[in-house]
Amino acid sequence: MTKAILVALREYHENLRTKTFWLGIFFFPIVLLLSIAIPKWLEGQKEVRRFSVVDRTGWLASKVLEDANLPDLEAILRDVRRKAASGEIDEAWPGEVKALAVALVDFPDEKIREMARALAQAQDVLALHPDALDSLPPALRQKVENDLREFRSWWRGLSSEDARGLESVELARQKYEYVPVPESAEDPRAWAEAAIARGDLFGWFEIEGDPVSGEGRFLYHTRNLTDGNLKNWFQRHVNDVVQTRRFLAQQISEDVVRRIQAPLVFAETITGKDGKTRTAETRDKAGQFLPVAFVYLLWLSVFMVAQMLLTNTIEEKSNRTIEVLLSSVSPLQLMGGKIAGIAATGLTVVSSWLVFFLLIVKVGLPLFDIRPPFDLGPLLANPLYIGSFIAYFLLGYLLYAGILVGIGSVCNSLKEAQNLMMPVSVMLMLPLFAMFPVVNDPNSALARVLSYIPTLTPFIMMNRAAGPPSTTDYIFTTVLLLVTIVLVFWAAAKVFRIGILMTGKPPRVGEILRWIRAPIGSIPARGDD
Repeated sequence: MTKAILVALREYHENLRTKTFWLGIFFFPIVLLLSIAIPKWLEGQKEVRRFSVVDRTGWLASKVLEDANLPDLEAILRDVRRKAASGEIDEAWPGEVKALAVALVDFPDEKIREMARALAQAQDVLALHPDALDSLPPALRQKVENDLREFRSWWRGLSSEDARGLESVELARQKYEYVPVPESAEDPRAWAEAAIARGDLFGWFEIEGDPVSGEGRFLYHTRNLTDGNLKNWFQRHVNDVVQTRRFLAQQISEDVVRRIQAPLVFAETITGKDGKTRTAETRDKAGQFLPVAFVYLLWLSVFMVAQMLLTNTIEEKSNRTIEVLLSSVSPLQLMGGKIAGIAATGLTVVSSWLVFFLLIVKVGLPLFDIRPPFDLGPLLANPLYIGSFIAYFLLGYLLYAGILVGIGSVCNSLKEAQNLMMPVSVMLMLPLFAMFPVVNDPNSALARVLSYIPTLTPFIMMNRAAGPPSTTDYIFTTVLLLVTIVLVFWAAAKVFRIGILMTGKPPRVGEILRWIRAPIGSIPARGDD
């Protein structure tokens, strides 16, 4: 045991002195941070899609643009209400928006929707819905009336560029900007085409005929057919307006139409450990899917560290370092020391990754002005996730380390190891294919069955952590995994003691199986299979 520990310390110190170790430490967090920051930066560089509408119906375009404001206004009011309830008013909101915070705290969704509709239709909120502010004290009621008028003025003057500064909500105005056709334009079509040629417009819509009956010309002009977001967005609102007009043509009032089209929304709830039910929040949904991130990190860690062991073994065998080491230690001591030393190296890398991951959430995201809708820290620091990750990293590494150290001992180069690595690579890919089916239903029959396949157990059980699995599943899968690791180590030791000093043509699979079946202490003669 003392010699095995010395070998492990040697492996650990040797790895710490290599560039690969430090690249492994810093490469992943840097790539992770860039993968978050670069798409956000690229999205911010995407130009606002400016468009015009040549509307010969005289009513459709104005109604569509009015209705298109409704989702944006509702999203802003809901976000202000949510932040006011949590006491976290966004500093990016202007004073006209912050002023509504106190009044909106206790507003139900229906009142929020009515208020947004009145604002979108450029009508007086109280004239359209006289009972909208009945729940407020008289003094506060008067203040809210004034705040709503100021809010509407702010909204009317809000440009697309300014709207992009409101990062806590996703607004259509951040992406699309309507440019009216100048009254002085003698030929609107010619003006729109010239504007596209100059780059002032991304596209323009032409509406001619009767959209209610579906007869006429409805065209979308653009030079970029690969980006259909503007067309789809405008077309969706046109269809909503036209459907409402078709109802009105059948003598059905707009209020009845609105009630007919009003969706029925089921509020999601979650039952806590105390047995109490509460409304599910965004953080609860994120907590259900967070194990996917841990599984990917676990897969990457096991694959990287086990591959490090394979490379290290083949390299020392090819340069004859193994022969020098075996003059002082036994093959079993050497194998155990190498596995333990690489495990310590991998654990150091993985622990560093976890620390960097928390730093990215706490420091990196604010540095790039990325604001998650809630604090990710408590979720990432969940003891269940962290404990499961470290435990399954060690168990998964030991399982695959036993397999790869056996492969590395019989190969003289990485090229020779590629053929034997193919089945192992397939085994390592299966957990990635099962990630989302398992996280969607972590306690399903499929998830439980996959948990009892030892080569998948570390990844599937980590993936099921949000379930969480039953205590029975934890116990039996862990016992089965430990038994499998012992058997793999037993077989790997028998292969390692023979293959580590072997040179020349690598053995075939049948010959390796004979080594495993052979009694301890004997060395089977090589022969043709």
